[in-house]
Amino acid sequence: MEDLNNDFKVKDISLHEWGRKEIELAEVEMPGCMATREKYKEQQPFAGKKISGSLHMTIQTAVLIESLNSLGAEVRWCSCNIYSTQDQAAAAIAKADTGKVFAWKGLTLNEYWWCTLKALTFPDGSGPDSIVDDGGDMTIMLIEGMKWEKKYKEKQELPDPESVTGDDEKALYQFYREVIPQDPERFHRLSKNVKGISEETTTGVHRLYQLSKKKLLPFVAINVNDSVTKSKFDNLYGCRQSVIDGVIRATDVMLAGKKVLVCGYGDVGKGCAQAFKDNHAVVYVAEVDPICALQACMEGFQVKRIETVVQDIDIFITATGNKGIISVAHMEKMKNNAIVGNIGHFDNELDMAGLKAYPGIKRIEIKPQTDRWVFPDGHGIIILADGRLLNLGCSTGHPSFVMSNSFTNQILAQISIHDPNSTYQNG
Repeated sequence: MEDLNNDFKVKDISLHEWGRKEIELAEVEMPGCMATREKYKEQQPFAGKKISGSLHMTIQTAVLIESLNSLGAEVRWCSCNIYSTQDQAAAAIAKADTGKVFAWKGLTLNEYWWCTLKALTFPDGSGPDSIVDDGGDMTIMLIEGMKWEKKYKEKQELPDPESVTGDDEKALYQFYREVIPQDPERFHRLSKNVKGISEETTTGVHRLYQLSKKKLLPFVAINVNDSVTKSKFDNLYGCRQSVIDGVIRATDVMLAGKKVLVCGYGDVGKGCAQAFKDNHAVVYVAEVDPICALQACMEGFQVKRIETVVQDIDIFITATGNKGIISVAHMEKMKNNAIVGNIGHFDNELDMAGLKAYPGIKRIEIKPQTDRWVFPDGHGIIILADGRLLNLGCSTGHPSFVMSNSFTNQILAQISIHDPNSTYQNG
C-alpha cells in the first residue's frame, strides 16, 4: 500500500499513468460531467467547500472527483464496496492530488470502515460540508457514530457486534468499539458542518427514507437515484451491459442456451433480463410485484417462483434491493456449477452467512472474486464477488457514458446543496 503522510492510501501509486490514460478516454464519453465543469468553472460553486465521497472508486468516479475539484471543492474519497475499486483510478487521483483517496480492491471490512473514516476526516480534524454517498454507509457511520458516542458518554456503553447479523454491521460495531473511546466527540465533530447528502443508489435512498420517517436524519438529503436520467439509464442500460461483462470475466461461460433466472424486474432486473435474452439465453424472471411481473410476461419472459425452477437454472442473478432472496435451501438444490451472482447494492440478497456456516461446505477460490462452494455430496456452485455487486467485483462496472448521466446529477445536486438561496430542510 502507498501512503504519503497518511493522507492517501492506494494499492500501487505506479499505476497512475495507466489510470490517467483511462480517465482521459472516459472524459470524452462523459459529456454531461465535462459540460457541467465548463458551465460552472467561472462561478466555482464549491470554493472553500469540503466534500467527502463514498462511491465505487472507478475510472468514471475519478471524472466525478475531478469535476468537483475543478469547481473548487477539497475532496476526500473512499469506495463504497470492498471489491469495486479500480486501483489505477485510485492511483491517478492520488498522484494528481485532485482528491485524497483511500481505496484499493480487496479491502477487509475493518479496512473498509477505516477508509470511510479517513475520507470523512479533513486535516484540521473537521468533517465535510457535504457528502456524496452510494448506499448510505458514510451517512450511517456518522449517524450511528453520534448515537453511540452519546451512549458512551452517558453510560460507558459501546455497541455489541453480536447484536447485529450482517458482516458489514458487525465490523462497523467493532470499529466503533475501537475508535469511540479514543475520541468520544469524533462523530459529532465530523457531522457538525454537514449541510447535505446526495445519495446515488436505490438501497441508500431506502435507508434515508427510513431514517427520515423515524426523524433520525439530521441532514438535507437529495435523492439522485430517482432522477429519470439516473435510474432509467444507469440502473437499466448500465446493468444491461455490465452484468454480462461481470459474468463472462468471472467464468467465461457460454450464455447462449443457458437457463437464467433474474430475481427482480425493476429497472436493474429489466436491464439484466434483456441482456441475457440478447445473448440467446432462456430467461426466467422471479418477481413479487404484480405490475413488474406482468411487464416481464409482456416482454416474453416466463415468470416463475424460484422453488419451481431452482434445479434447472444455470445462472441466478439477484436484482431486487431486498434481503434473503436466495437461501441456502435454494443453493443446496442447484445443479452442479450453477453460477450465482448479485447485482443489488449489498451482499444480503444471497444468504452468504448461511452458506459459510453450512456443515461440511468447502470454499475453493478459482480466482479473486470467483469461488466454487462444494457441498458435502460433491456438487458445487459458483458464487461471484462473495455475493456483492458482481459487475464491479468481477468487472469494472457501468460504461462511462451512462455514468455521465448519473454523475452529472451528483454534481448538480451538490451545487444545489451549497446554493446560498436553497430552502431545503434537514431530515
